[in-house]
Amino acid sequence: MIASTPGLVLHTTPYAETSVVVKVFTRLFGVRSYIIKGVRGHGGRVKQNMLQPLSSLDMVVYANPKNELNYIKELSPRHPDPQAIRQSSDQAIDNALRFFKTEVLYKALREEEPLPELFDYVDTLNDYRNDEPILFLLTVAHHLGIEPLDNYSVRETLFDLQEGRYVSVATETTLSPTLSAMLHEYLSNFNFQPSTFNLNDRRSLIDALIAYYQLHLSGFRNFNSHEILHTILK
Repeated sequence: MIASTPGLVLHTTPYAETSVVVKVFTRLFGVRSYIIKGVRGHGGRVKQNMLQPLSSLDMVVYANPKNELNYIKELSPRHPDPQAIRQSSDQAIDNALRFFKTEVLYKALREEEPLPELFDYVDTLNDYRNDEPILFLLTVAHHLGIEPLDNYSVRETLFDLQEGRYVSVATETTLSPTLSAMLHEYLSNFNFQPSTFNLNDRRSLIDALIAYYQLHLSGFRNFNSHEILHTILK
């Protein structure tokens, strides 16, 4: 079967002499792996810069559910490369965010599980906010069905990473009162302006949410890109 679907590049691996295997988060099929021939050869019709992390593509693919690897028949960029239109001073931030989001999706998404609403959310992200990494982690968690429960109350003021909810008694997996209250603000209103949260608090909450993913998703291990993000977002 031949099908058309937009897709977001998650990972690329060399294959044979001139080809690559690209793992793509497609809107129609979820995460799938495809072989693209001639990418690494001279005069190839597909340029490697089209396959950068989170590159958005229009694809015509051979879709055989029995095959772990399928072929891409045609592909083209869906949007202008954001790095080409940003000022040079913003490129480091753009790259750090792109790699961060890509690693989250690459390690969180299961093969062949269509999530069209999540795809649309990721594909339309184009505005940077200081709290974007936190909002991204919470939004992806929502679409994966592991969103933290916002049962914050006068009695339950501490968020427990293991339980995924607010509790009244501190344990080894509860966040501090400050981070717990901060998480509640994000969960209760994604559009609020977190002017009272300093950079160290935001970094700590990102680290806590990465730990939360690791507790609730079996394949979410050895996450590294948030360290680069912490260095860039000063």
